[in-house]
Amino acid sequence: MTATSVGALLLCRADPETVRPVAHLLRERMLLVPAGDGWSVLVPEGKPWRKDTHEGHAGAAADGGAEPVDRVVGGWATALAVGSTWPVLALWWDGDRSGYTLASGFRRPVGYTWLADGTPAAEEEAMRTSALRLGLDPVTDVQALEVLTREDPGSDADARLRGLLAVLTRAGVGLPPGLTPGEPADRLRSVAGIHPEAEQIEWAGWRDAVRVELDAVESGSLGPWMLGPRARAVAAAQVATGLPLTLWGARRRSGGWIAAGLVLLVQGVLGLAYNRLRGAGGGSPGR
Repeated sequence: MTATSVGALLLCRADPETVRPVAHLLRERMLLVPAGDGWSVLVPEGKPWRKDTHEGHAGAAADGGAEPVDRVVGGWATALAVGSTWPVLALWWDGDRSGYTLASGFRRPVGYTWLADGTPAAEEEAMRTSALRLGLDPVTDVQALEVLTREDPGSDADARLRGLLAVLTRAGVGLPPGLTPGEPADRLRSVAGIHPEAEQIEWAGWRDAVRVELDAVESGSLGPWMLGPRARAVAAAQVATGLPLTLWGARRRSGGWIAAGLVLLVQGVLGLAYNRLRGAGGGSPGR
């Protein structure tokens, strides 16, 4: 990696049809590409981050509102995963460090970081927790991941992320050629853009976002949205969590966490409304 190779990839354990409606709510330009059996990858088109992550995160807003790449993609991963049945693994790098953030439902995100030379800079337990949440083999895969938490002068941060992806291939991950950790964001966008199945994710306003979300509900591609007490409870929890999270993100000027709060709010409100309308009509999705 070089000092200018700042980039990120969002690996989602779901097919593009399932990821698409939630990704629209991020209000960010991204490319959505299949990434193996039951996986998709989102490639950000913008670069709303800064490379310098060691000057202090609190001052990130001083340079036009930009944030460190790990904070930005961590918020996006959380926004995609909340209320969903599939986890999101955000891979990121900035020339000085590389790492990942794993978001899964309402649980606290976990992650791991390596310095540019490959030196581990996180707790080993985070790697085991990640394997558990991704449903990896508790013996073979965990042992392979634990190797990445040990000192190895021959492996830099780039190689560590490639090692992580190598383990994930056994879970079905297959990134298209060229979508490689350590590449600059411009290169990632170019590679994703020429993929024959690439889809443009672009914010087109709340009306279209709500329509896409309702279409996904009707088609059944959003697993949690089913009629019944459990679905209503999930929707109410999303509303209750989404509002303070949006306000917290606004206070910290964090676009990623604002997006997470808005996704929760929109999905929660739609879930409650959909249950009420369908419940009153005695119908159910897809029937």
